[in-house]
Amino acid sequence: MPWRPLPSVAFAICTYPFNATHTQDLPLQVGDHTYIIEQGGKSGDWYRGYLVASPSLLAGLTKAGGQQLEHRVFSGIFPRNCVEVREFLGKEGVSSDNAPKTPPTPQTPGVNGEDEGEIREKRKSQKLQARRLSRALSRKRSHRSVGDKPKLQAPDLTQDPVPRSPGVVKPAAPVPLLRVGDETSQSAEEPLVDEIASCLREWHDARLHELLLARKYISLGEVQDLIRRLDVNRKQLMHDVMTSKELSKLREDAVWDLVAGNKLLSDEVIVRSPNDKGRILTAEDSVIEMTKQQANMSILDRPPKPPLDIHMLYHVLVDVKTFVCEQSDTPASLQISVYSKEAGEKPRPLTENFTISTPLSEAETKSPEEQAKTLFVGLNAIDLSLGNEAGSAYLVFKLLREEPVRTRATQESSGHQHQASTSSNVQPRNSLRTRRSMFGSQRRSNDARPNTANDTERPETGMSSGTVSDQSSVQDGKTVKRTIGVGVVDISDLARKQSETRSSVTMWGPAHSFDARGDEGEDWQEIIRELGRSVTHGYAKLGLVKRFDVSTTVFASADLDTLVRTTPTLLYNIHPTHKLGFSGAPDQPRSDIYLTLTEPMIPRHAHLQHSKFGSVPLNQRGNTALANLQLTLEVRKADGERVEECIFTSSNHQGHTAWRTTAVERGESWNQTIRLAIPAEDVPGSHIVMSIADSPNFPFALAWIPLWENEAFVRDGDHSVALYVYDEYSSSMIGGKGAYLALPPWHNKGDFTQVSAASVLLRTYLCSTEYSQDPSLLGLLRWRNFHGAQLVELLERFQYIPEVEIVKLLPDVFQSLFEIMDEYANSEAYEDLLLYNFVVIFGIAKDRRFDLGNVVEQYATTRHDWPHVSQCLLRAFHRLITNPLDPEGSRKLRAALKVGDQLLRLIIETRKETTDVNGTETNGHNERHPTFSEDLGKLFVALMALMRNPMPVLLGTQTLVIQHFHSWLPELESLMSPSDILEVATDLLDAGAHAQGKMIMRRLVLIINYSNLALFKDPDVRTKLIANTYRWLAPYWGTTEVVTDQWRNQVRLCCSVVATQMAELDNDGCQYVPKLVESYTTLQAAGHRSPSRTFTLLFPTTFPFPERRTPTELDVDEAMLEMSALLATALTTQQSLYLDSSTVDVPGVLLQALKVGQSILSCEAFPKSWVSLHVSHHRYGMMALQRIQELLIESLPDIYATDANEAFDFDTVIWRQFFDTLFVAVSSPALAMETFPEQKRRAIWKIAGDVRETGAVLLKQSWEAIGWETPEESKKLHGFQRMGGYQVQFMPELVAPVVELCLSMHATLRQNATEVLRSMIVSAWELDQDLGVVQRAVIECLDRLCRRKDISEAVLQKSFVAELLAQFKPLQDSSEDELYQAVVEMFRKVDELLSMLGTVHSGTAISGATQIVDTLRLMEFLRNVQSDAAYIRYVHQLAEMQSKAGNHTEAGLALQLHAEKYAWDASMPLDPMDEPAFPAQKSFDRREALCFQMIQHYERGAAYQKGLAVYKELAHQYEINTFDFAKLARTQRAMAAMHDRIAKGDRVFARYFRVLYRGHGWPTNVRDKEFIFEGHASDKLAAFEDKIRQLHPGASILRNNAEADLVEGQYLQVFPVSVHRDLSHMVYQRTKVAQTVRDYYLLSSPQRFSTTTRQPIRELAITEQPVEKTLYTTTAAFPTILRRAEIVATEKVALTAIEAAVERTTRKTAELVALEKRASLDDEGAMQGLSEAILLSVDPESSSSVARYRVLIPTAGSKDAKSDEFDPSAPEAVDDGPVELDSMQSALQVALLDHALVIKRCLGLYNRSAHLATRAELVPRFEAVFEHELSVLFPGQSGVMDLAALRDSQEPVTELPDSRQATAGAEATEPNGVDEPSRG
Repeated sequence: MPWRPLPSVAFAICTYPFNATHTQDLPLQVGDHTYIIEQGGKSGDWYRGYLVASPSLLAGLTKAGGQQLEHRVFSGIFPRNCVEVREFLGKEGVSSDNAPKTPPTPQTPGVNGEDEGEIREKRKSQKLQARRLSRALSRKRSHRSVGDKPKLQAPDLTQDPVPRSPGVVKPAAPVPLLRVGDETSQSAEEPLVDEIASCLREWHDARLHELLLARKYISLGEVQDLIRRLDVNRKQLMHDVMTSKELSKLREDAVWDLVAGNKLLSDEVIVRSPNDKGRILTAEDSVIEMTKQQANMSILDRPPKPPLDIHMLYHVLVDVKTFVCEQSDTPASLQISVYSKEAGEKPRPLTENFTISTPLSEAETKSPEEQAKTLFVGLNAIDLSLGNEAGSAYLVFKLLREEPVRTRATQESSGHQHQASTSSNVQPRNSLRTRRSMFGSQRRSNDARPNTANDTERPETGMSSGTVSDQSSVQDGKTVKRTIGVGVVDISDLARKQSETRSSVTMWGPAHSFDARGDEGEDWQEIIRELGRSVTHGYAKLGLVKRFDVSTTVFASADLDTLVRTTPTLLYNIHPTHKLGFSGAPDQPRSDIYLTLTEPMIPRHAHLQHSKFGSVPLNQRGNTALANLQLTLEVRKADGERVEECIFTSSNHQGHTAWRTTAVERGESWNQTIRLAIPAEDVPGSHIVMSIADSPNFPFALAWIPLWENEAFVRDGDHSVALYVYDEYSSSMIGGKGAYLALPPWHNKGDFTQVSAASVLLRTYLCSTEYSQDPSLLGLLRWRNFHGAQLVELLERFQYIPEVEIVKLLPDVFQSLFEIMDEYANSEAYEDLLLYNFVVIFGIAKDRRFDLGNVVEQYATTRHDWPHVSQCLLRAFHRLITNPLDPEGSRKLRAALKVGDQLLRLIIETRKETTDVNGTETNGHNERHPTFSEDLGKLFVALMALMRNPMPVLLGTQTLVIQHFHSWLPELESLMSPSDILEVATDLLDAGAHAQGKMIMRRLVLIINYSNLALFKDPDVRTKLIANTYRWLAPYWGTTEVVTDQWRNQVRLCCSVVATQMAELDNDGCQYVPKLVESYTTLQAAGHRSPSRTFTLLFPTTFPFPERRTPTELDVDEAMLEMSALLATALTTQQSLYLDSSTVDVPGVLLQALKVGQSILSCEAFPKSWVSLHVSHHRYGMMALQRIQELLIESLPDIYATDANEAFDFDTVIWRQFFDTLFVAVSSPALAMETFPEQKRRAIWKIAGDVRETGAVLLKQSWEAIGWETPEESKKLHGFQRMGGYQVQFMPELVAPVVELCLSMHATLRQNATEVLRSMIVSAWELDQDLGVVQRAVIECLDRLCRRKDISEAVLQKSFVAELLAQFKPLQDSSEDELYQAVVEMFRKVDELLSMLGTVHSGTAISGATQIVDTLRLMEFLRNVQSDAAYIRYVHQLAEMQSKAGNHTEAGLALQLHAEKYAWDASMPLDPMDEPAFPAQKSFDRREALCFQMIQHYERGAAYQKGLAVYKELAHQYEINTFDFAKLARTQRAMAAMHDRIAKGDRVFARYFRVLYRGHGWPTNVRDKEFIFEGHASDKLAAFEDKIRQLHPGASILRNNAEADLVEGQYLQVFPVSVHRDLSHMVYQRTKVAQTVRDYYLLSSPQRFSTTTRQPIRELAITEQPVEKTLYTTTAAFPTILRRAEIVATEKVALTAIEAAVERTTRKTAELVALEKRASLDDEGAMQGLSEAILLSVDPESSSSVARYRVLIPTAGSKDAKSDEFDPSAPEAVDDGPVELDSMQSALQVALLDHALVIKRCLGLYNRSAHLATRAELVPRFEAVFEHELSVLFPGQSGVMDLAALRDSQEPVTELPDSRQATAGAEATEPNGVDEPSRG
């Protein structure tokens, strides 16, 4: 089968690898993307196409920054069965443009007759089926679902293709088009699958190589981590094996990882919604929500943390997985509890203990005692330190174990390791056989503890390792329980994340001795130091525990039962461990007493208190080591009876009647918490009795703790309990009660006699809903026992009762208060007190620590047994409001206003009757309180009066009313209709209309709260609210004279109000547009605020605004950002705009709105890096323009009206603004998807769609709308239905933006813009029969585009030129043929211009010189086409280029081109210029300013001749034009200064070189031509050759006058040349002219250059030697802008003898000056060279002395001195009189005189003793040889050299000044402008 092209390009994926075996084969790997163009081979089994491979990072090494790497494309053939066709491009209308109109999809809808909806449903069902596949299949699943679409078949190619006509060129093979982005079948269900893939491809293709090139290896590592996480996330999303909660968390993490990567690599943020499966938010979503999300993602690194719910309860599941000890056969117990630790505070237990017996049971048990896991329930955020960074919560593990009893000889012995038993046979833990706790009874004889069986070595560390001597031994094998190790796990961070972790716990115990070093390091927590005190102050890891693994999970749920039901696998049948206390309001009855035994306080010389003797020293009670201190305690009632089984040491064990603590040494602590479960009726009068003993000895002290004192439970907190001697009295029974009850229980720390008294520290905590610790609260509950003043005092003390006490007994408190109020109704004193007490309760209910909402509602609104309560409360509340100035009353009023909603609810509910006497339900509203409505109205009237009161002292009270009044309104819903409630709300706001300052902010926040109330959602009520809102907001935004922070905040809150109402505004949203655009314009005019590191949250609903810190300074105006979102919503949500012309200036509003739209699109309200928001606003802007267009078209004047003037009533300004905004939108770079990498391109398409398509249609419609109907003939010729009319008013202003659109890559936009441009051309021709205006506008536009933007492919292709010419083609040879020819000529110039612009701005110039040449060529073109503005811009661009290159003279010459365009006219006005920046000024002033700039450049470049010329021109104008003699004087002074610099000779002249271009490789404009190049003064031939080689890197330098063959290639020849000195110049006719002045005149503006050739002939005298010169004449005099000029004339001349003499004499004089300068610096080598040079000139025998040229000067009596021999001794001829000399002879005479003066001055250097002999030899010769010159210079004097012994000898007055000045400028060894010596 022959190869046949496919009807359309097929996109396929490789499904099987293919290895190439022939050169034409295309190797493939699985997953490769291929594009198939042909099919062939046997049976069509082979494809030919392209392989599009991923870019190589190596290509990025040569890629410019910011550019995306291009995919690698390979072509070849491959088997058909190796690929699977996915899509046929172009079959569904894919645009040939690189930006398709519709997003390509991975499969073609409609295959096999199925529509897109059916395919989608089919995919959904197939996806559900696929989810039921096994994990193995899921792991094999690729990015497409199995069988989710019918397989595409290749088209039928059995028929032969139509043969191509002979001679027709074969079309190029189709290539793949730009795709918006590949989409997989999972895109709809999991958008993040495709988003992650697209993002990772973009990072690889466009970003990673930039990090490599910039060597940002740290950032590269961060990107690597992000890529790894995102790749894992994508795989997890594809396999779909996660729970919904895990999936939600994964999506959120993936979205923020994408944000982090984009910000790191491109600083651009694309908004994806974590709550909507990670899809990209588009313009179809709420712009307000998008703005918020965009801001959050742009300023934050991770998602914002939700506000901490203080009411949320946290539950901690602890599961001990592994606990391995060395001696597992020894029983031990592990206690687990939760502790809280605040900075600087002691650890505080939060929960009860949970005890686990070790070793762990391997069998599954359901008994709580045998479980190894528990759930700590009821913890709140404060407990877990979630809102406190300075605190932490810990899981604490304590290992308890039976240890041998310790003894020691003395209390002071320490520092030695002790031996102890590590295993023993012990009795059950709850047994107290060793010592019965029966105080007041005889001890039994058999109360000894059983002995231990074996004595073995004690473990290395233990919690009570203590200070025991080496001689310590086990006493009779007895043991005690000790805490030997403590371990902790910090769970604060775990609670914040509500996650699960598995930890390996390290157990710590005290170090053995003071000398032992603790190994606190890894896994160490400082809380251990306080939980298990060490007497050695050191800690070590507990070696006994080998492995301890714990799994911890934190749950957050307000309802524990619901949590257990929803998590049965983890929490079912798990024993709960309760918190010590309440996390909020108790919802169940509870009465628990918690006792924490802290430590024994036994000083070194401690004493015990005694009932008779006061105190007894402890050492008198026995010489014990105090190494096994244990407390034994039990609980007794008031009558002395023990409370059985009421002591609980852990939540999962049974209670004890008597219990004994662990043993500690003195200095250690117990830190054990127990729960006392005492029956409620037994709590009053109950107490705890304790004995302390040094086990196993008899107790030595006794203590007791009263649980009930002062008719209340003992206060919570730390207590110090006194220890009494355990003797017969203290342990005896009196009247059935213990005698100890007569002893004071507490240790009095203030008594100095008890400073050394022993005591026990403990802490009590009551957790009960039955009893209180506050006497005042107990008195209130028994209020009937108090009367009169006592009851009043009791009610006054209510506010001081601790809040937690009120919370615990809240139902009873309500009951008592209601009873009192009902009892004392109509008593103002009681009513006022009770009202305030209710205020106190409601204040507690609002406290975030207590969740009392339900409790308050239950007890305040459901008990209606008090008929007078509502009247009493309402009267009291009214009295409080009407008396706001009373100091005490104002405080109570402010507290009442904060809880006004609760008070109103209480008042309203308590007036109701639940049932009548017959049990039937009644309303009873008026039976209890018949005047309720009137009284309530009076209350609101008083409140309004309070708000109207202008007194400053009431400002705080009024603020509270504004802050909380919105919460009162829902309580009125049962009494009033929503309309009436709104009227009340309106009256309150109107009453405070005089507000100022921050009160305005509170008012605006109140309006926001009104808008959020559900009772105002009714449509009728909502309409009234919206109408009032517009009135309320009007004074606070719009326009203002001064933008202050106060006003800015007002505007922001106004925006928040509008945002809350925007969803219900519908068509009413347009009413806010005027204020929005006014406010935006005001802020825009005020300028942006300085960048800040704080960002306040958008659309705030509270004041002050919540803010967040940003990692970098952010330049965002939140107010402008919010208004941009509201404007987008208001202008786009309605189908049409409606603005009331009776209230607003509609044209003015639209004009402002259009300007604001341009500002928003230009990113003045937010950074350009906020991609989603930026692109969305283009979509919103286009929709707004559509609606504005409708209004503008409706307002167009009627051209057929009877009044002709009405047709000209056209608003050009607003239409121009409309078109400008439209052009800004459609030409925005943000929409140029074809230039973006894949992720951004894909995102823009999804966010906004094809905005440019909409803009193109809008442009065409708008342009046609303002045109007039065209005649039929014109319609036939041009095809325009409407043309001209109002369109001509926008020419040529709109030509430039339309031309810019013609260069767009978008097909429809380019097509419509081309049509508009064509209509402009036709209209311009019909008006003026000339296209000059359009041509200049087009040129100006193209120039601006090329300068401000990168050269796009559209500019280089110039496609719109061909399209336009094709549309004008039908006019050829028609009546409009002249128009056609004008268009062709215009676009010929445009085509030429585009070529030059591409050359100038493409950045491909070889060097700066090449760029200057290209710029000059472009300038010449612009000048010819009379594009003055562009021409002037390039003049200044050229000047800037030259200045940066150091060519200041050339920069001045460039500016001269601009200056010459203006006349010296002081009355001609000129418009301002933006580039370059010039203000509006007169023609004279602008040229003057340019002249000053030129002079500055000339002075920097030492071009004094140019500078003086400009100064002279200015002086002339000042003198005869403006008559400004002040400026004339300044000009003359400047000229004098410049002349002074010339005289001082501070200028170095440039060198020049002749360059020949040889070879056919050169362009015709330089081929075989010669140029003179200007080099720098220091340039030698080799250096200049290097420069010319850089200018032409492809050229070769030819040397030795070699001739290049006329073949392909580029060759250069370089020769040095000198400036040709004009010997006929007048400067040669004046003697003693300074050398600097001479050079200034001869070398400043050279146009002729020369090379000199000498061939000395010995037979001829020096005066007859032949000298030849080659002269080169250039097109222009130097300096030139290009620093080069073409040679236009070359001639060879032979110098006459006298011309050669003048040149040589001048050169020799300059050489002497150079040697003199060196010799004056004490250079001995220079002195020797100077002597030789002088000797050469003064030697009479020398044939080369310049003195021999004297014979060329005729004297009197001589006829022809040309061939006379020189004889110094010959007598002078008789002087017959002066002889007339020609110019050359005079020049030679002056040269000889100057030479003699220089020699004379040089001989003055020989004044040292070492040089006197040389001087004596040279002076006579000098006087003899130059006698004639000396006689001319010094007539009538003899012995000139004697008189001139000093260098400063006086010259004759008749002559010129000091001879040094004559040659002062000849200081260079060989001046740059002097001819080179002969080469012969």
